[in-house]
Amino acid sequence: MTKLKEHGPIIVAGLAVGLIAAILTKLGNPGNMGFCIACFLRDIAGALGLHRAAVVQYIRPEIIGLVLGAMVMAMVSKEFNVRGGSSPMARFVLGFCVMVGALMFLGCPLRMVLRLGGGDLNALMGLVGFVIGIFVGTLFLKAGFSLKKSTPQPKVEGFLMPAITVALLVLLVAAPAFIFFSEEAPGSKHAPIVIALAAGLIVGALAQKTRLCMVGGIRDAIMFRDFHLLMGFVAIFVAALVGNLILGNPVNFSFTDQPVAYNDGVWNLMGMVLVGFASVLLGGCPLRQLILSGSGNSDSSVAVLGMVTSAAFCHNFGLASSGKGPTANGQIAVIIGLIVVAVIGAANLNKKK
Repeated sequence: MTKLKEHGPIIVAGLAVGLIAAILTKLGNPGNMGFCIACFLRDIAGALGLHRAAVVQYIRPEIIGLVLGAMVMAMVSKEFNVRGGSSPMARFVLGFCVMVGALMFLGCPLRMVLRLGGGDLNALMGLVGFVIGIFVGTLFLKAGFSLKKSTPQPKVEGFLMPAITVALLVLLVAAPAFIFFSEEAPGSKHAPIVIALAAGLIVGALAQKTRLCMVGGIRDAIMFRDFHLLMGFVAIFVAALVGNLILGNPVNFSFTDQPVAYNDGVWNLMGMVLVGFASVLLGGCPLRQLILSGSGNSDSSVAVLGMVTSAAFCHNFGLASSGKGPTANGQIAVIIGLIVVAVIGAANLNKKK
């Protein structure tokens, strides 16, 4: 009974996230992409004209809901704690590198799990890379890596990211001429706005309450043999798989013919090595960074802005992969990203330790 009380909430949250993702896919989101933080931030960057890849431009209500849902839950739980100032430039660059790796793989850690739930076996190589990256990151943590303590900030700092998402919602609904919306391919596929927003609010609230984090689950299992957060990770996969089967979404256990994916195992792996490594140093996966940004943490907001900037950069300079495979520029960028993250890690080791 004690174990159920301890692990029940994270399992329920994972099941809810996986099922909601399957529902969003059924209602119009791209295949195996009911939720993808990296892809959705990239689409928002495109909608704002930060890149001009016409096939990935849309203001995703799910992102708006995640931030606002986390804010509401944090305030209700009296956990809305406005803090920041912890190595902001390092966090921006780490967020930038996370997105480089994610757009090499074509998905964040959450989409990696959802791809597995849709039968995309290419995501297995991504999972292997993700674990390797997290393992490398834990070596830096054990060696004393730290981005230094954050400090209390003015209240307005904590409300700026939620305010930005509200502005995005207004732009989505008003659809002024200067906002770009894809007319074909993944950017044109989306669930109805109200349902997508509601889904984001629910997932944001659940993730804030349970500390759901794709990176945290594997990190804690490696460092402390603590499998609590990992249970949420597994629950998402189970619910996504079962939900897809029940709803009639395509489930194709294969390396080929997968939606928004390619089957080059080496670069699927390498992209997620970068994502895992950089996310450990940031203190959480892209989902966790968004949740923290809605909970008053301006450091995480800086990391999210780094991801958005990176998404625009990746598409403007040909770093992002496509269903045809990775680009040469993207491969170089991943290698450079790994070096940059390692340098940031080494430069922030506690020398006394």
